[in-house]
Amino acid sequence: MKAIAKWVSRGAEFIAATMLAAMFLTFLLQIFSRYVLLMPFGWTLELCLILWVWIVFFANAFIVRDIDHVTFDILYLAAPRRVRRILALITAAAIAIGMIWAFLPTWDYIDWMKMRKTTTVRLPISGEKIPMRTIFSIYALFMIVIAIRYSWRFVDVLRNGPHDEDHAYLNQVPDEKKFKAGEDGQ
Repeated sequence: MKAIAKWVSRGAEFIAATMLAAMFLTFLLQIFSRYVLLMPFGWTLELCLILWVWIVFFANAFIVRDIDHVTFDILYLAAPRRVRRILALITAAAIAIGMIWAFLPTWDYIDWMKMRKTTTVRLPISGEKIPMRTIFSIYALFMIVIAIRYSWRFVDVLRNGPHDEDHAYLNQVPDEKKFKAGEDGQ
């Protein structure tokens, strides 16, 4: 199971890196067309924006870990383990339920966006403009993945308790023996 998870993680990182490289190359092409050719390509800006939307939601769904997020957890860390468990359960449930509850209205709006199409970016094979539903469908995928991740986190917290390793402060507590011996560098 861990081998599959590692393979999926590496695949997601490769996809995100590819999108980021495509965005960077498009940006460079935009600069070249504007300042060297003195004839800016209109599609480069729109493609950069589309790629940015996809990078943000794809990476946050599949790559970014909970420990990578900025948290304001002073009260959480000061609480006893039992209270942290309750808070972790409430947080995981609220995020999962919120994503599930908001999914259908969000998908309804994304589906409505099929009427609108990109201004300048076209599909390379058919030459048709891309429907906005296609562009913003990544948000629907993001919602599904986050709901699944936090549902799983809820079950995991029920089984194993709160994830204290997600908080860097708890991992940086000095070793008491070194601290008492004055080896902390102070």
